[in-house]
Amino acid sequence: MTSMTIGKLAKSVGVGAETIRYYERSGFLPAPERLPSGYRVYSTDAANRLRFIKEAQALGFTLNEIKDLFSLTDDPEADCASVNARARAKLDEINDKIERLQLMKESLERLSAYCPADEHPLSECSIINHLYGKSGIKS
Repeated sequence: MTSMTIGKLAKSVGVGAETIRYYERSGFLPAPERLPSGYRVYSTDAANRLRFIKEAQALGFTLNEIKDLFSLTDDPEADCASVNARARAKLDEINDKIERLQLMKESLERLSAYCPADEHPLSECSIINHLYGKSGIKS
């Protein structure tokens, strides 16, 4: 088993040393062994867990959801269906978020189209008036 210091681990995975310490405190990583000098030394398992966290975050999973995924990997009774259910729930959440973002985009496009975008005073700005609820523009 290869062991590495926190600096080498951080560099190999692409995170900061403070992030690693945070994950230790939060229970995502087991406490590392320590050298007689007091330096922490990490196994390749720690690097694998950090990569897992980063990949899961890139897919949109929160730290709580990642903790849940880790609990599945530690459960001998868990199966792929359990993981797939969580992935599908995350996909539904992402699709809902995309819909909300699309509506926000369309609203801003309409508001921006009505805005004079010139030297008019703010009292005539359709965007500001809409935010204050004073315009007749439908978002």
